[in-house]
Amino acid sequence: MYIEFEMFPIKISTLILLTVLMLSVSCKPLPGKKLYQFSLNATYKLEGDSLKIDISNILACPLRLNAWSKSEIIDEVLDEDFPMIYPAFTDTSFSYYVGAMEQDFKIHFPSTYGDTAQEILDKKIAYPFPKGNEVLIIQAYNGAYSHNSDYSRYALDFELFVGDTITAVADAWVIGVIDGYMYGGKDRKWRPYSNFITLYHPESHIYTQYVHLKHKGSFVDVGDFVKKGQPIGLCGLTGFTDREHLHFNVLRPSKDGMESMKIEFENGVKGEDLKRGMKVKH
Repeated sequence: MYIEFEMFPIKISTLILLTVLMLSVSCKPLPGKKLYQFSLNATYKLEGDSLKIDISNILACPLRLNAWSKSEIIDEVLDEDFPMIYPAFTDTSFSYYVGAMEQDFKIHFPSTYGDTAQEILDKKIAYPFPKGNEVLIIQAYNGAYSHNSDYSRYALDFELFVGDTITAVADAWVIGVIDGYMYGGKDRKWRPYSNFITLYHPESHIYTQYVHLKHKGSFVDVGDFVKKGQPIGLCGLTGFTDREHLHFNVLRPSKDGMESMKIEFENGVKGEDLKRGMKVKH
């Protein structure tokens, strides 16, 4: 009886410990703060009866920029110029007469990559992983799990593992980086909390994204120029996913923002011909 009595609390404590560990893994908290892949430098102030706005696009790609305020007076003058196409590497100042008004107001500057009038050129790209590797496709075009919106319809999921190297598919400017998130999960509530890198490819005017990266797994910063095949980050398990992989998406500007597009790789393989369960190598 003594031995059984001594063993019993050990078993219970072990069970409790395992339960706590399982709950801590399965109940990861959502991040308390949303991160953004780039910052638009926009400042504004009243000087007498004039509104002064200074905007700096530090990115190598054009932006579609809007501006709005809850103030009817300010919105009326902003409508003179916004929305607008804001060129790459551009600094611009605006001045508007608004008369006498209080300082207590806010102006918001929502922006979207790209210019829909810019021609998309037909350029083949490399695979987003180092040469010599053979990688499994785990979700193809129009995948039911998460490739079912205009934004992700033609994305490809490559079976890479946490810590695997991700490479640029063509020469590009880095225009977006998020690497501060730590966790992910299979619940769609995790969708906004993925680490990723966005590149703009000036030779073709396409945009590529490399998603689910490791926490602090980016090798690049906004403003860097990278070459095809250059390591840019490490695969992770962040955002909306329950499996280690690289979500790779090619994007172009659309009237509603950005939309996924079909692509062809350098070895002549078209993205639309890649199916789940196939392996690719370069």
